Amino acid sequence: MANILLVIISILVGILLQRIREFPTDAPKALNAYLIYVVLPAVSLLHISKLELSLSLLLPISVAWIVFSLSWLLFGYLGKKFDWKRNTIGCLIICGGLSNTGFVGYPIIEAIYGIEGLKIAVLVDQPGSFLVVSSLAIIVASIYGEEKMRKRDISKKMLLFPPFLFFILALLLNLFQVEIRGMVEHVLRSFSATLTPIALIAVGLQIKIRPQDIKDNFLWFGLAHKLFLIPLVIFLIYFWILGDSPAQNLIFKVSVMEAAMASMITSSIIATNFNLRPKLASLLVGIGIPLSFFTLAGWYYLLEYLR
Repeated sequence: MANILLVIISILVGILLQRIREFPTDAPKALNAYLIYVVLPAVSLLHISKLELSLSLLLPISVAWIVFSLSWLLFGYLGKKFDWKRNTIGCLIICGGLSNTGFVGYPIIEAIYGIEGLKIAVLVDQPGSFLVVSSLAIIVASIYGEEKMRKRDISKKMLLFPPFLFFILALLLNLFQVEIRGMVEHVLRSFSATLTPIALIAVGLQIKIRPQDIKDNFLWFGLAHKLFLIPLVIFLIYFWILGDSPAQNLIFKVSVMEAAMASMITSSIIATNFNLRPKLASLLVGIGIPLSFFTLAGWYYLLEYLR
């Protein structure tokens, strides 16, 4: 509950700061730069370097890859068919394809399914969502951004994206069993702890809800896709793969619940950084997170009583 309360308070702080005239209008851009160049690399080094790698991770890890791939296919197709603006397509793919499997996902999964459920949630988040956001999300942002880029430039953009560079470094530390501890670990944890409040304050600073915003069909397309369609697809796919095996039941439930989380905070950061409709991205996160508390309750009861 403390984590969920922090999510709500951080967004409200950002909204309230808008009313302070002395507060810089370009603050969200500065905060996003801090998150990309400092915090996300620290998160990668801290967690990926300590992850236990094995083949048993593949099923939970696949959730993030399936979700993002489906979002890319769906919105890429719809955008081309109905001639949507490229920045709108890119925003919907990134925000619709990245679930908040970590900060919001962890406490909810632990509260519902205990420590064993949390272990599975970490697998969905760290080698799944975090790798997707460091690779595929940057490719999509580069493709649908304002400037058309060559394949070579897109690859360069992804490879030079700080969180991706530090992900590779963290993976190498993991493979060579180099443990981060002591003062270095303490510093990384200190920076990592600022991710959620700073990111959500940045989101709140960009939320200026007007009647025309609520009427924006793309907002509701994105929310319906993320909170209803995507978890339904994961439900059907994983039910087909895992069947009624009691041993795999927890993996099934956690996978569906994690897929049903609202858009990842980092999706708004990337959309803003690449100028992919920042306002829409902020609304998808800012409205999606509190709304997801109600939709997640529906998915939980579906999983518990209809399976």
